Amino acid sequence: MENFLQPDRGFKINREHLQKASVIFLFVLVIIVMVAFAESVTNPILLGFAAIMGGYMALNIGANDVANNVGPAVGSKALTMTGAIIIAAICEISGALIAGGEVVSTVSSGIISVDAIGDSKEFVTLMLAALISGAIWLNIATAIGAPVSTTHAIVGGVLGSGIAAGGFGVANWSALGGIVGSWVISPIMGGVIAAALLFFIKHTITYKENKKTSAENIVPYLIAFMTWAFSLYLINKGLRHIVTLDSKIAFVLSVVIAVLVFFIVKPIIKKALEKLENKKEEINKLFTIPLIFAVALLSFAHGANDVANAIGPLTAINEALKVSFEFGAKANVPFWIMLIGGLGISIGLALFGPRLIRTVGGEITELDQMRAYCIAMSAALTVLVASELGMPVSSTHIAIGAIFGIGFLREHLKRQYKEMEAKILESRKGEDSKKVKEFLEHFRNASVKRKSAILKSIERKDSKKKAKLEEFSDIDLKKKEAKKLKEAYKEELVKRSAINKIIAAWLITVPVSAIFSAICYFIISAIGL
Repeated sequence: MENFLQPDRGFKINREHLQKASVIFLFVLVIIVMVAFAESVTNPILLGFAAIMGGYMALNIGANDVANNVGPAVGSKALTMTGAIIIAAICEISGALIAGGEVVSTVSSGIISVDAIGDSKEFVTLMLAALISGAIWLNIATAIGAPVSTTHAIVGGVLGSGIAAGGFGVANWSALGGIVGSWVISPIMGGVIAAALLFFIKHTITYKENKKTSAENIVPYLIAFMTWAFSLYLINKGLRHIVTLDSKIAFVLSVVIAVLVFFIVKPIIKKALEKLENKKEEINKLFTIPLIFAVALLSFAHGANDVANAIGPLTAINEALKVSFEFGAKANVPFWIMLIGGLGISIGLALFGPRLIRTVGGEITELDQMRAYCIAMSAALTVLVASELGMPVSSTHIAIGAIFGIGFLREHLKRQYKEMEAKILESRKGEDSKKVKEFLEHFRNASVKRKSAILKSIERKDSKKKAKLEEFSDIDLKKKEAKKLKEAYKEELVKRSAINKIIAAWLITVPVSAIFSAICYFIISAIGL
């Protein structure tokens, strides 16, 4: 009855769904047309169905995985939702088409042994089941608002259908051990690097009395550092399919680019600061442009690399359906398959991405431009460090770990700050409240060095009382009371419910995708496609 009383609202919702359905329908038509003009295969209908499933997987990658690149920029208000989606969509499809055409071997990660698979028909069934299961799990994860690793989803799919096809002996369990390790390594590295960067920015800029002067000295170096990291990241991860450079040459080239950027942005920063006030909120504006470039570069690299999670199995199926198919042979990705991957990711981001973008950008912890900068830097630096050390990492887990790291650091610093204020209040107990407030305001505006001097002075004057957080009265508090007092000062800036949901989704991605894939394999085998 309520829907009938609100016809406008119901029509609006239906119209939105209709628009999304129409775009997806057109995308499916494009896929069918592209398959029709593809090279001749033994079963064009099966290839067409596989292409639609590849497009479905690409849609879900765009809806879920791209949020890690654009979420922090949107959450910090450096970009609007629409602006972020437009930039990311263009860069994702550009990355897929320009730099995503490397030779794809779907099982190159060694998840299963290809030799154990009987024939091309069984191989096609295996790959199709993996594609369907990975896409279904990503769809479910997006619906519940959980950012998960698309790579782990397709790995689970290949594992499940591989075991269904050839038994547990086909699985490479040591390779899977590395993937399990990445569940821990990726978020920890991302969190530590992001927190360390934010700590550095706070102590060199925002904790200083003259924030403008500090920003003029430090921000150009931060932007140059970002330029170096993203240049090296893009050369190693995004453009390696076009040109392969020696690691030393790539490093030197990225340093040269960073130095040039430093001398370009230094006078720009100086001029911009003339119009800004000596406040943290104003200094934040200096990080807006770098964040926009970060969104573009991360999206380009993501399109170049993670599109393989959609087009890899599809390419394998396309090759397996050819008369000249040989197991273990490498396959060049046809342009029409790359186009399906790039278009799918961009359309999925535009239609269904906002949900996860909001989750990543604001539902875990509050972000501003400085914090978002640290998250973007963490994503690039963690991948670079992990690549050099040969450690498997997940870009999704890195980004979410970085957000958690930022939030937990803020909680720690807030708690420390309140404990310092508690010391001041205790040392000035009995004094005029107006004078106490003035002193607190002076303390808040002081630099870190000055704050430390004030606290040392208080400790010397009050050494007998030993002012601590637990001592707000002349009566000693018991341990339980002291614990409660500390808890009262513990301000939660990271939503614990979000942590539990996301970690749970991470842990079950591979096994759930594997189970879905095994089921899909048996169904497809029974149908006899």
